[in-house]
Amino acid sequence: MILGDWPVWFIWGVLFVLGSCIGSFLNVCIYRLPQHEDIWPAWKGVGHPPSACPYCHNRILAIDNVPLFGWLWLRGRCRFCRHWIPVRYPFVEMLNGALWVLLYAALVPYDWHAMLPDSQIYTSLLPLAQEGWSPHEQEVWLHIRYVYYLVLMEALVVASFIDFDLTIIPDSVTAPAAAVGLLGSLTGCLWLVPVWFQSPSYLQTVWWQFDPAGMPPAWMLVTIPKWIAVYPILHGLAVSLAGAMVGGGMIWFMRIVGHWVFRREAMGFGDVTLMAMIGTFLGWQPMILIPFLACIIALVTVAGRGMFRPGREIPFGPYLSIATIIILLTWKQVFSAMERYYDLGVFLIGFALLTAAMLTALLWMSQGVKWALGIPLYEEDPPLEWTSADQLHFFANKDPHAGVGPMRPSRWPGELSGQGQTHHRHWQGHP
Repeated sequence: MILGDWPVWFIWGVLFVLGSCIGSFLNVCIYRLPQHEDIWPAWKGVGHPPSACPYCHNRILAIDNVPLFGWLWLRGRCRFCRHWIPVRYPFVEMLNGALWVLLYAALVPYDWHAMLPDSQIYTSLLPLAQEGWSPHEQEVWLHIRYVYYLVLMEALVVASFIDFDLTIIPDSVTAPAAAVGLLGSLTGCLWLVPVWFQSPSYLQTVWWQFDPAGMPPAWMLVTIPKWIAVYPILHGLAVSLAGAMVGGGMIWFMRIVGHWVFRREAMGFGDVTLMAMIGTFLGWQPMILIPFLACIIALVTVAGRGMFRPGREIPFGPYLSIATIIILLTWKQVFSAMERYYDLGVFLIGFALLTAAMLTALLWMSQGVKWALGIPLYEEDPPLEWTSADQLHFFANKDPHAGVGPMRPSRWPGELSGQGQTHHRHWQGHP
């Protein structure tokens, strides 16, 4: 389904080169966007001033900005001052190029006789899988969807590296990407699964467990509500808004409960906005899985890192990003495994409440284990101590001319020494 029947190796090579070039721009975004709090000044600062060495302040030549090869040609050093250039710059470029290729390979089938079901985002509920779409239209919209998800992918890369560096996720990263997600939803055909679907037979079976003689309401006997086909644009917007609310709401809930249990900030608000941004692209169904997969990846990573670099705080944004990419690249298999649960329809609300209660109970159980092992439950504030440096700083910032005159109060003799005013006062004729 590759447009123009180009050889797949050629398409992948071009995408890798383009992705590496964009990765060079992402390096600039990672460095400059956190320097401003507001969104518009942050993006203005990306383009001006031109890139320069942070040590000798010489402008970087265009030939040295060639992705990957520029760093290799310079052997990792500045052309002018010979200071080391971090290896992370070519790493981001190479990583971004690889992500461009992986996303394309997952979304667009590349065999000569490949069809839409070979795509990794295919499900029977995908809008392109409905009647009325020709193979050529499916090809075109798969490529449009590819560009759509590239915006999400680039935002995840920038947010992850900023979070690694500064443990923050600026709104200048998430807000513009979320706007693209909402605008793309207005096409009415870029969603993965409908905002609401259910299995009538499954719901009827569950209903009879509580009321064997009764019949479920009429709305439970419909697989997909009719308004979804009648109002595709409104439905696309509903998918994005529901994804933003569920994604951001889950992390906000974890943030509130974590603060209640541990009496400290358990998760930054940047993670809330990051998940809301992801939800505008993917809808609410994948949002249920992403935080749990991110927690598993974080636990494995932190357990290994803790043996060498112990620490209490970790940036959670990168793990949310990794989980999002995994879910997107394997959505066909993930949906096949989870479809039975999504078919529960309204009963999913009960499962959500039960999951929230279980999460809260697990957090309290972890506190109980810490108490049983004699580990302090809460971090104590460091004791206040007035050091000699504080004493000297206090006196040095007082008015050196205070107390001058016949009515001056008595003062500690060492105070003038702490201020560095002893000889100056003697020169003025004061005792």
